[in-house]
Amino acid sequence: MNDALMATYNRLPVTFTRGEGARLWDTDGKTYLDAISGIAVCNLGHAHPAITTAVCEQAGQLVHTSNIYGIARQEELGAALTRLSGMERVFFGNSGAEANEAAIKLARLYGHRKGIDNPAIVVMENSFHGRTMATLSATGNRKVHAGFEPLVQGFVRVPYDDVDAVRAVAENQSNVVAVLVEPVQGEGGVNIPAADYLNQLRALCDEHDWLLMLDEIQTGMGRTGQPFAHQHNDIRPDVMTVAKALGNGVPIGACLASGEAAGLFAPGNHGSTFGGNPLACAAGLAVCNTMEGEQLWQRAGVLGQRLQDGFRQALDGLEGVREIRGLGLMIGIELEKPCGELVGQALAAGLLINVTADSVVRLLPPMILSDDEADELIAGLSTLIRKFLSAQ
Repeated sequence: MNDALMATYNRLPVTFTRGEGARLWDTDGKTYLDAISGIAVCNLGHAHPAITTAVCEQAGQLVHTSNIYGIARQEELGAALTRLSGMERVFFGNSGAEANEAAIKLARLYGHRKGIDNPAIVVMENSFHGRTMATLSATGNRKVHAGFEPLVQGFVRVPYDDVDAVRAVAENQSNVVAVLVEPVQGEGGVNIPAADYLNQLRALCDEHDWLLMLDEIQTGMGRTGQPFAHQHNDIRPDVMTVAKALGNGVPIGACLASGEAAGLFAPGNHGSTFGGNPLACAAGLAVCNTMEGEQLWQRAGVLGQRLQDGFRQALDGLEGVREIRGLGLMIGIELEKPCGELVGQALAAGLLINVTADSVVRLLPPMILSDDEADELIAGLSTLIRKFLSAQ
């Protein structure tokens, strides 16, 4: 490890020098099939020509001015995102955590304008919303909290996919102003709720005059088979956050709002030095245009089903496999035992995967993955899982 870097990651023993599509090459020239996409970031794969062209052209013209001036690329990207999502207004930051911070601030501002002095937000167990102080406090994972107490107050935690628990909060607390939830929990283990979960939350929020705030940082930008995951449910949130795949690797985050929430922020309420700069927005605009022009979310749905079907067939009847689940290209293979060592074994075999929640193999391949590459992933990973389970 480089001694100049803080030890915030247990890094794998590999460094990549270039990428193309779903492939990466390391310093020794070895090739890898990327089934994690930089953790749901490179949805369009590596070195996509549209992104490369947009970034290079913009870098040669203008990288940064300031949000005290108009930014044409920011306005264009805002229009693209509102068109794709049906939302009304956008605030741009630099990451998913910043987007969620903006959402939390919107909820508190909303509550104070209703005369609530200590507004609270309902959040879910096993959730992940970021590592800033407010977003780690909202996160439902004790490991993320440990060592950073005291946490930010104002969050009420309930089990995920449990509408009755949210209803009980409504009956017993009068200071709740919003619900913050992931349509699919990513870091929590690719947990997919009941089909009508978001619809019921939408109805509860409407009934109690709460904001429904959806963290689509991992599920958004086409990954689940729709531009945004909540569109499977034909609803619209009051607030939605996106990041990760929005820039295909260029740092950018966005907090979108509709209805009353869209008009809450006024000059001085929030801001960002770098957020929405021309370079990041040029990348985001190229992503939106490419995704929309090629209807890539439809490809994500087809590919995701191919992968799930393939893994179910390849691992059928194998003792130690608890469940294979997914939505679009967000797939989890849950084993009955912790399986973190599979990450290193897959790396040695030329596959990039991830394990989350100790026992869930998480796959987040790019939407440009070919059918042959999908079949290669199924065959390679299934072999590794079989060897891993037989050795236990």
